[in-house]
Amino acid sequence: MRKHIFTPAWLLALVAMLTLGSCESNDGVIFSTKDDISLGQQVSQEVDSTYRAQGKLLERNSSNANVQKAYQNLDRIVNRILNSGQVKYRQEFPWTVKLIKDDNTLNAFATPGGQIYVFTGLIKYLQDEDHFAGVLAHEIAHADKRHSVKQLQRDYGISLLLSVALGNNPSTLREIAAQLTGSLAGLKFSRDAEKEADETSVLYLGGTNYYACDGAAGFFIRLEQDSQQGTPPEFLSTHPSPDNRILNIEQKAQKQGCDTSSAPDTDFEQLKSALNL
Repeated sequence: MRKHIFTPAWLLALVAMLTLGSCESNDGVIFSTKDDISLGQQVSQEVDSTYRAQGKLLERNSSNANVQKAYQNLDRIVNRILNSGQVKYRQEFPWTVKLIKDDNTLNAFATPGGQIYVFTGLIKYLQDEDHFAGVLAHEIAHADKRHSVKQLQRDYGISLLLSVALGNNPSTLREIAAQLTGSLAGLKFSRDAEKEADETSVLYLGGTNYYACDGAAGFFIRLEQDSQQGTPPEFLSTHPSPDNRILNIEQKAQKQGCDTSSAPDTDFEQLKSALNL
């Protein structure tokens, strides 16, 4: 009698059925939101380990008073965005933010499942809390709209990505972590994904009733000015040109009719002071 053997294709189909059935909306991906969280935790552990070994990860449980103060101010900024009433997976994802001490790297990123990382180089580069909040809102949108996992699904395939989420593929995990941090070419989102994150940042900031809802535009204006002066930041190597993005953000803000007046820079200035930037 012939035995039936489950091929990887059959197994993948079974996994897809189970994961699709475990969430209300799959948002164009086979992964469930629980898989997002699991993958994000795996990536976060790898990122933490890498930067901890380099002495660059500022630990949230640090006994250093300045680090504690930095996180207090950073958390206030992030929580205003998360509590805007516009973040779809506000309750499902852990939304943890961590600081990486690297004054020469202008970057921030979020893993699937809402693990957020901010390099001190970005904080040093910016001068306005609204602009900083705009960048954070943009990165939160990438996780909340599940752009990261969609792109990784395209890059690696469902089966391989699930093996990473389950902790069974350390080599691919290291590669994904390197992509997200930008140290390995960077995770390149589609222009549509970048546009959606830009426009979603407007909704998030508008919902805070605190920040200028077009805050992200200020960041891209600064990038564009530096690029025109012949010193384009490395950030532009993995992100589309800011030209049209500024206009799209401003048009979205106008369409929403949200407040574009600047908020006080109190938390951002105290954050920079605590980090000696």
